[in-house]
Amino acid sequence: MPVTSEAATTWTGSLAEGSGTVSFSSSKLGTFPINWKARSEGSDTTTTPEELIAAAHASCFSMALSHALSENGTPPERVDTSASVTFKPGVGISGSHLNVNAVVPGLDADDFQRIAAEAKVGCPVSQALAGIEITLEATLA
Repeated sequence: MPVTSEAATTWTGSLAEGSGTVSFSSSKLGTFPINWKARSEGSDTTTTPEELIAAAHASCFSMALSHALSENGTPPERVDTSASVTFKPGVGISGSHLNVNAVVPGLDADDFQRIAAEAKVGCPVSQALAGIEITLEATLA
């Protein structure tokens, strides 16, 4: 059965001077502020669509990799993934870089690289982001 996830945004004002909030239907965390300045210049206190995509990509890839490693007979003890999504004003989102470090007993580095590359391609968020370059840096701890 398909699962539908929801988020909502309220925006007021123009792009450059306006601001808004984003909230998630499944979360009790409240709302997160968004604005153009944070998106175009960066911010440590305001989220961006790209940060939300990065969160989705990192979590999806971690799940895909964990599944692939388990299917290989080498379930991970730990998978730490970060995703860095690049946005350039006037151009758009140009890439997502996945950086993963995992503890996987009984697996050599070459097999880990192969499985991680396959998980990158198989990850549903990677598939949704097929229009951008996705790079991967994978290391065993």
